[in-house]
Amino acid sequence: VQLQASGGGLVQTGDSLRLSCAVSGRVVSSYLMGWFRQAPGKEREFVAAISRTAGSTLYADSVKGRFTISRDNAKITVYLQMNSLKPEDTAVYYCAVSRGVLTTSMVNPTKYDFWGQGTQVTVSS
Repeated sequence: VQLQASGGGLVQTGDSLRLSCAVSGRVVSSYLMGWFRQAPGKEREFVAAISRTAGSTLYADSVKGRFTISRDNAKITVYLQMNSLKPEDTAVYYCAVSRGVLTTSMVNPTKYDFWGQGTQVTVSS
């Protein structure tokens, strides 16, 4: 399974970005998909996850109401629409897929089976 994230960049406070993560490999359309981020000197933290059918989503409190996760199973791609960006959103963003079921335990990065390479998001003040 391979994951290719894209869409990062340098933006100003209040701007928007949309990240994409194209997934290839066997049976991936049946996987739960998620986004994490890691800022310099900090641990990787959960951002959002979406169930196999896109019927359920889970968000970190820090992004709730500003970020939206979605997926296109025909394209096997997961998206992260990020609005009202803040400097504290600056991080490398990683997409990941999991064979698990969407519960609150999916905030744990160890629950994910495959990871993308990351895309840098920098928000200037």
